[in-house]
Amino acid sequence: MHTVEQKGGGFGRRRFLQALSAAGVTGATVPAALAANAKAADPWKEAQAIIDRFKMPLKFRDQDFVVTAFGAATCEVKPVTAWTSFTESDTLQTPMAGSPDCYPAIAAAIAACHKAGGGRVVIPAGNWLCAGPIVLLSNVNVHLKAGAHVYFSNNPADYAKYGAYDCGKNGKLSITRWEGNDLLNYSSMVYAHGQDNIALTGEDWTSILDGQAGVAFDGDPDCWWSWKGREKPNWADDIAAGAGNYVKHTKGKTEVHVNPVNPTSLREIAPHLSEAEALFIQGPNDKWRTDSYFLRSLAEARVPVEKRIFGVGHYLRPHMVQFISCTNVLFEGYQTTNTPFWQHNPVNCHNMHVKRIYANSMGPNSDGFDPESCTNVLIEDCHFNTGDDCIAIDSGKGPDIQFGPAKNIVIQNCKMQSGHGALTLGSIMSGGIENIYAQNLVFENSYWKTDPLNIAIRLKTNMSRGGYLRNMHVRNVHIPNGIRTTPAFYSTLPGSLIPTKSVATSAGGIITIDCGYDPINDNVRIRPPSVSHVRISNVTCANVETKAGSYSCYQAIVILGPVASDYNGPGKPVVLPVSDIEVSDCDLGTPVNADKPMYLYNVKGLKLKNVKIAGKAVTQSFSA
Repeated sequence: MHTVEQKGGGFGRRRFLQALSAAGVTGATVPAALAANAKAADPWKEAQAIIDRFKMPLKFRDQDFVVTAFGAATCEVKPVTAWTSFTESDTLQTPMAGSPDCYPAIAAAIAACHKAGGGRVVIPAGNWLCAGPIVLLSNVNVHLKAGAHVYFSNNPADYAKYGAYDCGKNGKLSITRWEGNDLLNYSSMVYAHGQDNIALTGEDWTSILDGQAGVAFDGDPDCWWSWKGREKPNWADDIAAGAGNYVKHTKGKTEVHVNPVNPTSLREIAPHLSEAEALFIQGPNDKWRTDSYFLRSLAEARVPVEKRIFGVGHYLRPHMVQFISCTNVLFEGYQTTNTPFWQHNPVNCHNMHVKRIYANSMGPNSDGFDPESCTNVLIEDCHFNTGDDCIAIDSGKGPDIQFGPAKNIVIQNCKMQSGHGALTLGSIMSGGIENIYAQNLVFENSYWKTDPLNIAIRLKTNMSRGGYLRNMHVRNVHIPNGIRTTPAFYSTLPGSLIPTKSVATSAGGIITIDCGYDPINDNVRIRPPSVSHVRISNVTCANVETKAGSYSCYQAIVILGPVASDYNGPGKPVVLPVSDIEVSDCDLGTPVNADKPMYLYNVKGLKLKNVKIAGKAVTQSFSA
């Protein structure tokens, strides 16, 4: 253990900082190109310039295309017991068997609207069964009236019928992106590709898009969420440990079980690889043949997208809303719920306004809004209650970075409840993230007793995802009910410089920068990440009364810089410390881990200015 530099006043002799040095890292410097991005100009003027882009709303022809005019009819619903999260079930409503399918009418209305030069496709109040994707075209606003409840069919085959790519027994599939990698797969439930001037809107949060992800498939005990393949929560650091009620799955019919239709050697689909290259990507066992890792392997092998065929016979769940390569986009005024996978994932979209949506799905991987490689984005006045990250900014995984970085994004006046991270960057960030501005947020965490928010402000990447974060500014964040006060620890690779289960990067830190995220699940670890120039100010985190006492979190700040020993590529990489991080004028409440309220590793130039931890103001600089 080496010494930790501490400058200025603060806790004195109190031992609250644990730091280790990574081999080959000490003395690393930040390149001038990165330092140049630490702009002297007022960052909030830059944020305002992005906001001002959206003063003029999108315009559509003043003509309505009501779906009932194209043959749509409402449906009757019945009660059904269904999952509402991984560990909770309840009585929900679902369309009666034999209900009319409004998919053809909605598709026809969109086509007619587009052909006429644009307008608004209107779904009136009532219950509607849609057995297929709603696919937007240029100059079309799909609008749900108050009380319109669209129940998307929970039959997977309905999302492999209408895609542009006929893949034989795998179905007619769509170009999609799944956790940062491109593929042909089931369509998302609301989809657009390469369109301009489009909108998905509702009148209020009674305008509902319902993925029915917790409703059992017809004649099958599984549901969309079963495909996650998550085991019963029984590990000591899981908040739901001991729950007797949880989403079951059929072994072999999930994204994490070996799929026998996947080849036994990567060279069968990637013959350009040498045997050594294939084995490097595959790793030491057959885990790479599970669908989620098979897609990663295809991307690492640079297999073209047209050969990355999934769909029928595979178990990668579709998004609720995914727009790809679209411009001038509006999402406004509706609710998403019970979504199979991420609730929103716009990819390579530009000039995108998101306002007054309610992302309300508590299932596995139910991220609220994940803009990926998008530019000029404003997210405001939204509410998030999610089974994963509330907002996660992404930019592709591994080699799939053709769309470039996510940049010029403003997030303001939003409220977050449950979730893994309230404001998250990564982990799918190989293309980089820059110029992020977040302000005036409330991480309310109303359900802190039963389903707490894990982390408030979170970055996650690793030696596989790599990428960079620079020029991030966060201010005015209120956290009235703290965050999760029990830790979830970092699992390390064999031989890591970091002892396993010693760093609470998965839950418990108010501000967490994790550059060693989940390394055991990535075979190819050749991309050292870079994090620099982050400014966080005026964050207030209150304590809550727990059985153990009055606390706000497990640790106030957790920064795990890149771990050099995780690298498994050729040569000795340049591994940069996390640098130029400033936290000022904050009150982070009282951490449970009073002896070590911060954890730092491979950090250079962390500055705290008037930051209260356990009631004591700290003004100090740290390197570790």
